[in-house]
Amino acid sequence: MRTQVVIIGGGPSGLLLSQLLHVRGIESVVLERKTRDYVLSRIRAGVLERGLFDLMREAGIAGRMEREGYPHDGTLIAHEDGIFRIDFKELTGHTVMVYGQTEVTRDLYDAREKAGGAIEFEVEDVQIHDADSETPHVTFHRDGVEHRIDCDFVAGCDGFYGVSRQTIPTTVRREYEKTYPFGWLGILSETPPVSDELIYATSERGFALCSMRNRNLSRYYIQCNLSDKPEDWSDDAFWQELKRRLPQDVAEALVTGPSIEKSIAPLRSFVCEPMRWGRLFLCGDAAHIVPPTGAKGLNTAASDVHYLYNALQQFYEERDPEGIDRYSERALARVWKAERFSWWFSSLMHRFPEQNAFDIRMQRAELDFLESNRAAQAAMAENYVGLPY
Repeated sequence: MRTQVVIIGGGPSGLLLSQLLHVRGIESVVLERKTRDYVLSRIRAGVLERGLFDLMREAGIAGRMEREGYPHDGTLIAHEDGIFRIDFKELTGHTVMVYGQTEVTRDLYDAREKAGGAIEFEVEDVQIHDADSETPHVTFHRDGVEHRIDCDFVAGCDGFYGVSRQTIPTTVRREYEKTYPFGWLGILSETPPVSDELIYATSERGFALCSMRNRNLSRYYIQCNLSDKPEDWSDDAFWQELKRRLPQDVAEALVTGPSIEKSIAPLRSFVCEPMRWGRLFLCGDAAHIVPPTGAKGLNTAASDVHYLYNALQQFYEERDPEGIDRYSERALARVWKAERFSWWFSSLMHRFPEQNAFDIRMQRAELDFLESNRAAQAAMAENYVGLPY
């Protein structure tokens, strides 16, 4: 088999890249180690930056998002003495869209299937060969039979544990990592959200987040110990702890109910440089991880897709390799800005085990400054809605 671009990973970044390439007449094959149903069962964040929904429009898959998504003009930040609002629309002229990552992925699968896109599911032992040459190829096994795809380029959209990053020699790549000493315990419940906008809350007991998927489906998180397990927390214990971390009027308005999903996510920051080796390109979690504070994971993957899609378009339509040559440079410049914002917002809103009284007062001073200073609010809003590509 031969194609122009092999895309390893059938999550939203790989599918979005494949669909965008299809719109420009560039062939691709997507390799996914799980089934479609498995990919769609994964619960992920649902706040989309303006750049991502612009890409969805360009890919021709924005219709359902525009009908069913929830534009948010701002967000609320709560602390022990009150709550204040950051008005994205007023400060930047832009909004974000609340629309679940699972729904983005579903829309992309539907579009690729409608277009007859090549997606190979349940593949095993994927290997990338000769990526540093002009004739790369990819091999994989399915049902015990080896398959080979010759191609011009390989896009590694296969996540942190995938094969793509590991293909880049250790003498070439450099990795930067910060691990946080806590996690997020999250539940999904069939209850109306407590607010029309997201609420980020900090308290002496730790961080909390009130989020939503739709008018009858809510997503809530609390900061927890890394040693905790989901089964350690009953639904009642979760709701009680969440209420303790919210302003009283918000806690009293909270509608509780049985959880339909409960999980704990560790927090870490990670970046791999470079994001290109020969004709292999890394996208999304294969190259970088951000803490979920600020919802930059999917959005940063989308910015990678933007740079790579435009680079491949430039190569095939204009025979110009400039975008290919500068992909890593351009992608990383934006990645590090997203990492900075996620690190700053996480540091501001969480309680850390090693904090002393001075550190806590500095957090509070930072919050007071953010609440009272328009320039500080504008900087946060610009980062939250998404820096331009």
